[in-house]
Amino acid sequence: MKIFQSAKKLTWGDLDLPLFGIQHDWHGNPMEPPSVFSLAQDEDALWFIAVFPVNAATQPQAEPHAFTPELWKYDVAELFIANPLSGAYLEFNLAANSAWWACKFSGVRIPCANQPDFTTQIKTHSDATGSIQSIAAIRIPLKFLNLEIDFGTDSTANITIIRNTPHHRYLSASKLPGSEPDFHQPNHFSPITYLPTSQA
Repeated sequence: MKIFQSAKKLTWGDLDLPLFGIQHDWHGNPMEPPSVFSLAQDEDALWFIAVFPVNAATQPQAEPHAFTPELWKYDVAELFIANPLSGAYLEFNLAANSAWWACKFSGVRIPCANQPDFTTQIKTHSDATGSIQSIAAIRIPLKFLNLEIDFGTDSTANITIIRNTPHHRYLSASKLPGSEPDFHQPNHFSPITYLPTSQA
């Protein structure tokens, strides 16, 4: 999983970052338009940016910037970060209106009994960029990631997307096995590699 490393502090409203696209769904069918995202890191935080169609369906109770369960039942972008040594991983969900959800797992689909204090750490943003798309972002402090998952070059990660509610299409940046969608496969997440922001 490629993360763009920025020498300057990143701020919402001034994010000039390269983007990646996921062009096929779980079953290999083409997506039009592709689902677009970026991962970037400055000295303080990891940023996950996702581009949504302007008509993306958001969980009806989801308020902007609010911690909201069950975002995955609607259109959502998801970031997974895993520690291959411990088997623990974090999941972050981001809706088009900047509503979000997060959970720490000790193993596959096993939530930790004591969850991190996500709400004091996570910041989200969103902005409609016209009649075609909207952009949302989640900012996660590196100190928090280091504490919870020992985040670094040995970590693995994946980006997943759910689109086209109620006729869901499932997308994964990392190739995951199985005939039916299952995003909780940390053993198949991608190693992290860093790129300068000037390199696509």
